[in-house]
Amino acid sequence: MAPRWSPDSWRTKPIEQVPVYPDGAQLAQVEQQLATFPPLVFAGEARELKAKLARVAQGEAFLLQGGDCAESFAEHRADTIRDFFRVFLQMAVVLTYAGGSPVVKLGRIAGQFAKPRSAPTETQGGKELPSYRGDIINDIEFTEAARTPDPQRMHMAYRQAAATLNLLRAFAQGGYANLEHVHQWNLGFVKDSPAGHRYQELAEQIAGTLRFMRAIGLTADNAPQLRTTSFYTSHEALLLGYEQAMTRIDSTSGDWYATSGHFLWAGDRTRQLDHAHMDYLRGIKNPIGVKCGPSLKADDLLRLIDFLSPQDEPGRLTLICRFGADKVGNHLPALIRAVEREGKSVVWACDPMHGNTIKAGSGYKTRPFDLILKEVEAFFDIHRSEGTHAGGIHVEMTGQNVTECVGGAKAVTETDLSDRYHTHCDPRLNADQSIELAFIVAERLKREREERRLPEISIAAGE
Repeated sequence: MAPRWSPDSWRTKPIEQVPVYPDGAQLAQVEQQLATFPPLVFAGEARELKAKLARVAQGEAFLLQGGDCAESFAEHRADTIRDFFRVFLQMAVVLTYAGGSPVVKLGRIAGQFAKPRSAPTETQGGKELPSYRGDIINDIEFTEAARTPDPQRMHMAYRQAAATLNLLRAFAQGGYANLEHVHQWNLGFVKDSPAGHRYQELAEQIAGTLRFMRAIGLTADNAPQLRTTSFYTSHEALLLGYEQAMTRIDSTSGDWYATSGHFLWAGDRTRQLDHAHMDYLRGIKNPIGVKCGPSLKADDLLRLIDFLSPQDEPGRLTLICRFGADKVGNHLPALIRAVEREGKSVVWACDPMHGNTIKAGSGYKTRPFDLILKEVEAFFDIHRSEGTHAGGIHVEMTGQNVTECVGGAKAVTETDLSDRYHTHCDPRLNADQSIELAFIVAERLKREREERRLPEISIAAGE
């Protein structure tokens, strides 16, 4: 029997990746103020997302989760949000139309402000300071004042998340997502790329389908699903004081929900079963995720599943696998077999980013696109061989024309990295690489759908 839960019961547990604030009284005051602020998302929206993720778990839909590695206060602009949303929609359209699969759209946005670090401090020029932990905690500038954790930054994060959500809802429901505008979504720098040309061809096919639908009386005016879309937000639940302040009782069910985002996850560094982050996640009713890295053993995963999803509710738990292209084959099959043996309902998603980070000769962190593709392909291959559903992908990407990940059809090289390396933490796929990845995944989904149909056709034909 798990001990009784409350939004602050995590405070009695050991905790990793926690910043040290110099003024505890000020921290408590900010958290108390946040607890009086309006929720950013609503319990009903989180329940909708859970129901859609249940379809993913059952092999009836595909999860697209993506966005910034760490949102920045300095880059909070309408055009940045618009360009991200546009590329995300392009990826979803490719997966839906070319892949023939309903897509659950889940952004790493409007809350992805905190980052785990491999060390609590870093040294530059012989000077040691606290590590940068994301804009909600401290600043990336390497000065003592900037790197000192400041609780007032939680207020700034809340305001930015609220403004971002407001714009995203307007885009999703106000006509920007209208499939009639699919041609207009192509970003200028993508138009002349291989992915851009493929997307333009797909847009022409969609336009032809829409013309047929108009001819039989189905238009964006009488079929709202053609002009609007459902879009949800997610982030890593790292700064638990902030999350506690945003945890509220749902008036319709009496359950506790995190209202900072629709979906929260724990990272590979904070998934210790008896620690604070797992305790917090077990009590909220949102759909949640756990990053699964090479150190996770099958028995430990089963204990995590039982702890976080004791009712085994479909859509409740997503396992985000981040092994690395050279390790996925050694680790993923055993985890899948253990979960299948126990009959657990989970969503399997592939994070091909975090296990494939390298340091280029120039000193920049980067991620080779070919390794990203290799892990995605291995993820699908393993699920196919195990008879299970490869449920989704989880990527760090941006709508900007950055040069942070090497490779792709336009062949970003190591010497290009310094041109537009803008990330505050980890390297992200640019728009062209993101769309290229979507096409590759869509082709895989289409191929597997056709393979499933062949036995059905044979049976129907009496063979």
